Amino acid sequence: MTPTPDDRTAPLSGRPPVVDLATWQAARDTLLVREKAHTREGDAIAAARRRLPMVEFDGTVEVVGPDGPVPFLDLFQGRDELVVYKHMWYDGAPHQGQCEGCTTTAWHLKNVEDTVYLNARGVSFAVLTSGRWDEVASYVAFMGYTQPWYSVRDVAAPVGDSMGSLTCFLRDGDRTFLTYATTGRGNEPVNGSLSLLDMTPYGRREAWEDSPEGWPEAPQAGSPVGGHGAPICWYWRSDADGTAGWGPTSRPVPQWTRPGATPEETLGRHGHHH
Repeated sequence: MTPTPDDRTAPLSGRPPVVDLATWQAARDTLLVREKAHTREGDAIAAARRRLPMVEFDGTVEVVGPDGPVPFLDLFQGRDELVVYKHMWYDGAPHQGQCEGCTTTAWHLKNVEDTVYLNARGVSFAVLTSGRWDEVASYVAFMGYTQPWYSVRDVAAPVGDSMGSLTCFLRDGDRTFLTYATTGRGNEPVNGSLSLLDMTPYGRREAWEDSPEGWPEAPQAGSPVGGHGAPICWYWRSDADGTAGWGPTSRPVPQWTRPGATPEETLGRHGHHH
């Protein structure tokens, strides 16, 4: 229904109700009370996070990067704190067969410039993965990543475990400590695009969201694959036309921005090593 100039408050299908500015402001102010409470609770959780105990481990353990094996201590780059993202790896898989969820996180911190504000507070950043370095290096080059990447193949916990997670470390001279780790939706603070989508009327357009009746349906999810146990997220894989799915010509979404990314005939997974 298209409203006439005299009927500007007529309902629009699949859209929020139309109101005057004062009515909108009143509703916005009501929601703001909840948002402020949410922010304060987040601050309290962060305060508790800073009070967690920590675990000491051997910082001389070697990881493998572009210059060969280096001690884990080198990842701090002389700073006192370090945040790493642990990227899953599928052995022998081509670029389009690597982990979609991990691509989502790593892509949001793909360049060294993305972490200058961390650096300004004495925090370094790196990506760790369980893949063999010879495979990892070509993938990093294809994706155009400039953040430091390292293989932690066969490295013990807490450096080489729990792929698909954000992990924080602290250094005191030559002593190194594990301070915090999170996974699943705990990784979402890195993904600023999700936070922005949460501000929009239609949100992420995922089936689990609580949206009003009549809102646009979530994009079709395709079939579960690879033991994930849940349908695809729209931001995980798409074909060249942007249609989400697990088809043989699909790729992790950001790969379509990379030179030479063409449709393939298979996901290319030949087993995996988490």
